[in-house]
Amino acid sequence: MFCLLRYCFQVPSKMMYLQRLPQPGWSKAVCSAVPFDNILGVLPKSQLFRHSSASITKAQSFHSSCCNLKKKKPPEPEPRQLDLLRYDMPSLKDSSKPALYLGFAGLIPFVSIPLLMAIQEVSYPELVFAQIAYGACVVSFLGGIRWGFALPEGSPAKPDWINLANSVVPSLFAWLALLFKDDPIQAGMTVIIGLGIALHYDLALLPTYPRWFKALRAILTIVAACSLIATLCIVNAYPEKRLSRYASESEVSK
Repeated sequence: MFCLLRYCFQVPSKMMYLQRLPQPGWSKAVCSAVPFDNILGVLPKSQLFRHSSASITKAQSFHSSCCNLKKKKPPEPEPRQLDLLRYDMPSLKDSSKPALYLGFAGLIPFVSIPLLMAIQEVSYPELVFAQIAYGACVVSFLGGIRWGFALPEGSPAKPDWINLANSVVPSLFAWLALLFKDDPIQAGMTVIIGLGIALHYDLALLPTYPRWFKALRAILTIVAACSLIATLCIVNAYPEKRLSRYASESEVSK
């Protein structure tokens, strides 16, 4: 029994120090003079059981607190770059008022032309070409924005070969679309592809713009592309009619 009690008192040095505290009826001189090993023989058995259980309880609480400190919460995943609806769309309210108003005003030529032709149920080649030419200008403008974004000092987009060369690609698509002026289907599809490539560059590939501008760019590009698709559907569905008086007179003379 004495050996078992002696084994229970084999605790760390800090716990052993707690056992050296003076007990009721013990003087400080006795506690300092008597060695710790001899205290076991002096204390009654009831006090030995009480001190041993208290030491084990303190040791267990000390051990459990160390385990709690080691537990760490798993790190939260970083937001994805292309999760536009969740991370970028709420930032649209923080956009610059001139950029917001001018951006939506720039959709008027895109939306008005297919709307006019759908109401009259006729396809005007002059208006179709005007919309395609305006879309080509917008595609070239989107490429020029990248140059202006990369040239200032301290910009996250550096004026390197990748940024400046990719900003030229939309202008090439705009030039290619104007070459197909006699074929509105190919010209319109070329402009739509140029808009998509410019949006992909701005959102994912190259160093991106502020969040509010990315949200604005996505909305404007989607509306412009849908307007061009509506125009191409009207060209295939409705009969063609010329706007110019000279063209109509020449057709009548024939």
